[in-house]
Amino acid sequence: MSVLINSSSKVIVQGFTGNEGSFHAQQMIEYGTNVVGGVTPGKGGSTHLGKPVFNTVEDAVVATGANTSIIFVPPAFAADAILEAADAGIKVIITITEGIPVKDMMKVKPYVKKKGATLIGPNCPGVITPGEAKVGIMPGFVFKAGRVGVVSKSGTLTYEAADQISKAGLGVSTAIGIGGDPIIGTSTKEAVQLLMEDPETDAIVMIGEIGGNYEADAARWIKENGNKKPVVGFIAGQTAPAGRRMGHAGAIIGGKDDTAEAKMRIMRENGIYVAETPGEIGEVMAKALGVDA
Repeated sequence: MSVLINSSSKVIVQGFTGNEGSFHAQQMIEYGTNVVGGVTPGKGGSTHLGKPVFNTVEDAVVATGANTSIIFVPPAFAADAILEAADAGIKVIITITEGIPVKDMMKVKPYVKKKGATLIGPNCPGVITPGEAKVGIMPGFVFKAGRVGVVSKSGTLTYEAADQISKAGLGVSTAIGIGGDPIIGTSTKEAVQLLMEDPETDAIVMIGEIGGNYEADAARWIKENGNKKPVVGFIAGQTAPAGRRMGHAGAIIGGKDDTAEAKMRIMRENGIYVAETPGEIGEVMAKALGVDA
């Protein structure tokens, strides 16, 4: 079992024939992901990377039964690509694109939810269920299959967490890179909830950063629901000055609870094991599970 994607997922790539779409689609195919085709308007009827190209997502869904999409569309057009996927009945929409205007995402997020789809991203590395499917840009070789779920706002720290978990003799059930923009489709709490409900996930790593309240909301939800599984948390940006954006558009301290120190305190107060540095994630998780790292 896994969450969001698995070996049965039928994946299409929006922006299939562009440079980014081509490169990462090839990587996904080589990993073993069931990529059934792609979408590039005006190129329908052709073949790319051995897969059919369609003019619209609807055409792709009708022809292939696709239920998952990954979007490599330029920022100005990415919101429309997300809406098109939702209208076509795609249930998991993973948006890699960075820099989608906030005003566009304000319209897209509620629309996708109304359609009953799950949006991951934008500005994210994607989702991977090791050994089954990779729908994203992460290096697949870093991820070893196991029973620890990962939720992260940072792509790089997702990979670091996976590496630390592997070095501790553990592995990953599903890793979800939720994205670092101010408005994203799936919050930390919602992603954690998916993993909490997954019977083949025994523990969770939750990686956040300064800015916003996603991690605090997730921490409080975890405690309110009985701390059913061990959770290890890490917050990036511990030395960031207030008022300065650090990397991600959403990573800016706006209030007293937005700092790394405050978020780490809130996590501890709600029963989460806190790693002080990324290099401690595997060790802390091993201790939380009562195993030797």
